[in-house]
Amino acid sequence: MFRFFLLATVLAALAASAVAPFDRATWWAEVMPVLIAVPILVATGRQFPLTPLSCYLIAFFALILILGGAYTYARVPFGFWLQEVFGFTRNPYDRIGHFFQGVTPAILGRELLLRTSPLRPGKWLFSLLLLACLGISASYELIEWAAALFWADGSVAFLGTQGDPWDAQWDMFLALVGATSALLLLGRLHDRQLNEIKGGGFNVQV
Repeated sequence: MFRFFLLATVLAALAASAVAPFDRATWWAEVMPVLIAVPILVATGRQFPLTPLSCYLIAFFALILILGGAYTYARVPFGFWLQEVFGFTRNPYDRIGHFFQGVTPAILGRELLLRTSPLRPGKWLFSLLLLACLGISASYELIEWAAALFWADGSVAFLGTQGDPWDAQWDMFLALVGATSALLLLGRLHDRQLNEIKGGGFNVQV
């Protein structure tokens, strides 16, 4: 039941964000991962149900992307509030997004590898997941670079650099921090949920 609630929440947020986004082209660019992921998750949900942790993280990350698409990352009101409270020099909302760009793929990738490969919790799994998350983050930065080349001035809202020449490096670093934090802090909870999965003979010794 909670999966339907998460799906309904994400779809409602997506629909609301589509009504009058700050920039329509940027909205499409930002929510495209959600538009791709939702049909895949719905199509595979019955045969390959994910753990509650993975579902919650995917939904939360989707909401981050949707909100960023509605306002553009540099204009999200919550980011302005954080900027005022903590005295940041810029709206930090995109930093939150890139942190969870590490958190969510780390746990989702961990689940896919533990359920479909011979890998088990340990140094190899930890290292491969960190490298994979860094690769995902770097790929996204390449997409932003391509947008800057082909979209020209129209890419400003999508990139959300806010004048920071080290924005790409910060984005990748925060994704690495997010992935590391997720694996260290959520690994045991994830293992317990994996142990509760029935029908595949899967078992992780916690």
